[in-house]
Order: sequence, then C-alpha cells, then structure tokens
Amino acid sequence: MWFFNSPQIVFGEGALTHLAQIRGARAYIIADPQMTTFGFVERVRAQLAEANIETRVFDQVEAEPSLATVRHGAALLREFEPDWIVGLGGGSPIDAAKAMWALYERPDLAPDGISPLEYLGLGKKARLITISTTSGTGAEVTWGIVLTDPNEKRKLGVGSRETLATLAIVDPQFVMQMPPRLTADTGLDALTHAIEGYAANWHNDFADGLCLKAVDLVFNFLPRAYANGDDAEAREKMHNAAAIAGLGFINSMCTLAHAMGHALGGAFHVPHGRCVSLFLPYTMEFAANAGNYRYADLARFIGLVAPDEARATRNLIAAVRDLETQLGSNTSIASLGIARADFAAALETLCDHAENDTQIVAAPRQPDRAELRRLFECAFAGQPVTF
Repeated sequence: MWFFNSPQIVFGEGALTHLAQIRGARAYIIADPQMTTFGFVERVRAQLAEANIETRVFDQVEAEPSLATVRHGAALLREFEPDWIVGLGGGSPIDAAKAMWALYERPDLAPDGISPLEYLGLGKKARLITISTTSGTGAEVTWGIVLTDPNEKRKLGVGSRETLATLAIVDPQFVMQMPPRLTADTGLDALTHAIEGYAANWHNDFADGLCLKAVDLVFNFLPRAYANGDDAEAREKMHNAAAIAGLGFINSMCTLAHAMGHALGGAFHVPHGRCVSLFLPYTMEFAANAGNYRYADLARFIGLVAPDEARATRNLIAAVRDLETQLGSNTSIASLGIARADFAAALETLCDHAENDTQIVAAPRQPDRAELRRLFECAFAGQPVTF
C-alpha cells in the first residue's frame, strides 16, 4: 500500500488572484526579506485584502531556516491566531511555514518531532497556502521540510503528510526576475528531484509519469530560461516543471544525491540546489555500475537514442553533466572553493550525516561506509565513479 498526496494547485498566469476568493479572517505571511524588497509580499496582501482577510508578515526567514527561526515564528502565530498561514518564497520560507504551522497547532512538539510516524492533528487552527517564487524546490507541493541545526552544522529532513499545503499557487509572475545563477541552481534542483524520484526504490506508477514529464521540461526549457530571463514561455514551463517534479519525488522519494547534498550544504553553507545537482551524476554512475538501468527510460523519453539500456543510461549521465556545464554550475566539490584540507577534516562527519539522512533509504544502490567515502572523494576531485 502506498499514498499519493497533492495540494489543490492553481497555476498559470494570474493564479495569484485566486487568493481573493478564499474565506477566512486572519492570515500570517511567512517570507524572507527579499520578498518584501521585491514587492511580492504586498501583492499577496492586496489579494488577501480583497477577501477581507487581515494580514501580518514575518519576513525574516533566512536561507536554510534554523530551528530557532521556526520556534520564533510559531510563537508569533500563537499570538495572532491566524486561520491561514502563507508560505511565500523559495524552499526556505515555505519549509519554515510548514514547520511553524506544525508547532503552532502542536506547541508540545519539537521541530525534529515532525514525522510521518507522529499524528499531528493539523488543520484544527489553520490551513496552509504555499506560493513559490523560484522554480526548483517544489516545496509548494510537498510535505517535506528541510531545517538547519547550526550548532551541529547539519540539515534535518523532517515532515509529515499532514504538513502538505491546502492550496499551492504556481504563478510565473514571481519568477520573471530570477537571475541566471539562481535560475540554474533551482532548475537543476528540479531535475535532481525528477531523476531521483524516478529511480528511487519507492518509485510507483502514479509518480513515474510526473518525473518523466519534469525531466523533459527541464532539458527543453532550463537552458532557455537561463540564457534569457525574459523568455516568458521558458519561465512558465520551468515553474510548472518544479512543481511537477515536486509531486513526483514526494510521492516516491529522493535518494543518494540528496543525502550527500544535505550533508555538504549543512557543513559548508552551499545552496541546496547546487549541492544536490553536483552529486547527481556521481550517484547515477554508482547505481548504473551495479546494473541499475532505470535511467534508460528517462534517456529514451527525452530522445537520447542508444542501442541498449547500459548505453542509454550513460548517455543520460553525460547529458546531465553537459547541462550542468552549459549552465556554469559546479561539477566538483573543489570547484566550490572548498580546500582539500577542509574537506578531508569534514569527510567523516559528511559520511555520518549522509548515512543518517532520510533520503538515503530509497537509493537504488545502497553504499556502505567505504563506498560513501569514495563517492564524496570522487565528487571532490571531479573523477568518474568506477566502482
């Protein structure tokens, strides 16, 4: 038995105006400072005002939100008692909003206690709206939450099916201003979600089609969005791709690239999308070396012709590396500016955190400790994975 979960999704040009039709009394908008600077918070407040909903704003969510930020935000919610919580931004504000919602309704809960194994009883006080302003994380349609413990320098993957948004707004107006580097990082994050969601041990018929479509959209439209930020079609297609990939992987699972990426990002403060996409081709090689050729389906779907599954798989891995190079993304840990000595000093901790990451359990090939260490070393030096 398995589950398929999705919020109600309103997408396309003008999707934000749907907020004027919702019913409620008070809404708390959770965002980062840029959302206020760009005027996005006011756009949301204006639509909620049309629905006669009183609003307050917490716009101090940092990148990779900390446990302290989540606790502070939950305290603010308890003071205001909203019946809607609005997560506005990229993955960080949206994940923070999910966690704050859980702690608002369950004050007895610690952030790391948000788990699929724990009944939370959410929805008695408020419902959640998510509005994505980047085209990558898919956080607007997923129930997963990534938080940071700065004391232990690690990321925590938590979440519950109950932390899924009630309503997700996928409006391309919010991504027309994204700069090329952010476009690349977030777009490659979406690609990693789709490929890992398709290859995961927990793949299933309901999620597979979403992952296939997301991979196709990314390869077709991410180079265009990166090269020309004013390409409205490319922006809209990539915004859709991110949400579609999010639906795909959250109903399957991400795998080893995410486990390793979370570990590296927590230790060295590297953006999430850049981390996970860096590890993607290395982890694909690792799985393919053991005869896992599910990647061949993805290769054929995007038109990479090959005489057999092994060659098709290698073609897809090469295409991922070519795309990353085309977008000027980092293809090795060393290229991030991390010194060999610092990497070596952190390596055992990186392995510890990757082994303890929830995403590793669905990897199509499970590494032992020695293999995981070698994978990190290959990724540091930019060497192919031959084992």
